[in-house]
Amino acid sequence: MTNDAATDDPPRSRAQPMAAEDRKAMIIEAVIPLLLEHGRGMTSRQIADAAGIAEGTIFRAFGDKETLITAAIEKYLDPEPLREALRRIDPSLPLENKMRAILYLLRERFQSVMRIIPVLGQQRPPVPEERGEFAQIIARILEPEAAELNWPPERVAHLLRLMSFSSAFPALNEGVEFSIDDLARMTLVGVAGTSPHVLIPSSDTEASCS
Repeated sequence: MTNDAATDDPPRSRAQPMAAEDRKAMIIEAVIPLLLEHGRGMTSRQIADAAGIAEGTIFRAFGDKETLITAAIEKYLDPEPLREALRRIDPSLPLENKMRAILYLLRERFQSVMRIIPVLGQQRPPVPEERGEFAQIIARILEPEAAELNWPPERVAHLLRLMSFSSAFPALNEGVEFSIDDLARMTLVGVAGTSPHVLIPSSDTEASCS
């Protein structure tokens, strides 16, 4: 006699519904590329398709599209990923390599900010709290060479920020673009003086910053 209970398939457990905050985070991640491509004119249908959800889910999660856009902009401009990437730079690396890695990360950040500016319109980008924290992080990276620097490490951090910011403006650099190697050499020796040691290749620096 066959034991039907033994041959029956085990009952399937239902997938657990996504937590509200996880759902919001997923929608925001899907919206950011649309925001950069279409601006505020993106439709709720485009958002739903990108996130793989029903349109009604968007409004249940955020109430309206403008609230979602604001949340996406805040996520995109969050400075913490940059700070965390800077923290991962090894202070024991040669100075030239550290300069290059810092400049690469800062310029990537400013270039990403430039991409969102047209979307902001009259809205000013939010000013992050503890704006000087990035300088403190960079100062810790440069501390082993502090005695060799012409300025205190935190002031050098602001110099690197200034150079990265100006080099991220497309209109200012069209036809005369400076590479990260160029910026690192300018930072280390200016426009005259002894050339620094050979810098690590671009691909190696980018890999170490990812």
